[in-house]
Amino acid sequence: MKIDTLGVLAFIAITEQGSFSRAAASLHITQTALSRRLQNLEGQLGVKLLERTTRSVAVTSIGCDFLPRAKRLLDELSLALREIRETGKSLRGDVTIACVPTVGVHFLPRVVQHYSARHPANRIRILDHASFDVAAAVLRREAEFGIAMQRMHDPSLTSVPLLDDRYVLVCRADHALARHKKLAWKQLEAHTLILPGQASGNRPLLDQALNPLQLKLDSFYEVQHSSTAVGMVAEGVGVAVVPALAMHAGAHTQLRSVALVEPVVSRSLVLLTRNNAQLTPAAQALYDAIRAQGLSRRRG
Repeated sequence: MKIDTLGVLAFIAITEQGSFSRAAASLHITQTALSRRLQNLEGQLGVKLLERTTRSVAVTSIGCDFLPRAKRLLDELSLALREIRETGKSLRGDVTIACVPTVGVHFLPRVVQHYSARHPANRIRILDHASFDVAAAVLRREAEFGIAMQRMHDPSLTSVPLLDDRYVLVCRADHALARHKKLAWKQLEAHTLILPGQASGNRPLLDQALNPLQLKLDSFYEVQHSSTAVGMVAEGVGVAVVPALAMHAGAHTQLRSVALVEPVVSRSLVLLTRNNAQLTPAAQALYDAIRAQGLSRRRG
C-alpha cells in the first residue's frame, strides 16, 4: 500500500489543532484541500478517523489507535530524510569500485590516501578484476564505478578517458637487457619472455599491435596477472612485458623497467559508469579525485 504522507499530516494537524481551520492554517493550505487530504486517507484505509460536526472534531476509536503510530511514522521518515540530507552534505558513506589490478598497484593508492585524509569515515571497497569483469561488476551494481581498459563495452556503460599506460620490459638489474634505456620489440626475439596469457585483457591489444610485425617472440611463460609476471622476473625466471603501472617504485629494487619502442604500445584506461547513473556524494568525490589524478598524469 502506498503511504499517503499528505493525508497523515492532515490527520495529525487536525488532532493537534482541534479544528480544520487552525490545522489548514498550520499547513498553509485551504480548508478544502485539508478536507480532501483527510478524505483520501480515510478512503484508502476504509475507515473513519475523525467525526466532524458543525462545532467540534472528535477522533474515532480507530483514529485514537492510529494517531501514535502515525506520529511515529512521520518522525521516522523525518529522521531518515535528515540523515540522507546530512550524508549528502558531508559526503559521508562507503564506496565500492572495481578496477584492473595494475591500477591498484601504483595509481590508485595515492588517490585513496588523499581521499581518506579528507573523508576519514568513508570506507572504500576495491574489487580488483580483469577488465571485462570490471565492466560486469559495474553493470551488476556491485561497484558504483570502475577503471578498465578501453574497448567495446556494453552500450549501457559510459566511459571517460583516464590515462594511457605504455607497455615496458621488466628485467633484473643483472640481466643483459637492463643496461638499455629503450628496446625495440624485435630485440626481444632472442630472450625467454613472460607475456600476458589469452585470458588477460592485455593480450588482444598486444597481438593487434605486434602481429603485423611478424615477430618471433618466445612466449615461454604466460600469466594472467602482471603482478605474477613481476614476481617471476624477480626470481630470475625470465623477462616480462607488462604495463608500466605494474611496476611500483621501490617495491622491487633489483628490477629495472625498460621502455619498448618500434612501436610504442599503450593501453588506454577509462572510468566506467552506468548510463545516467547518479553516484552517491561519497562515490562522486572519489570519482572526481581519480579523474583529476589521471588528468594530472597526462599533463605531466
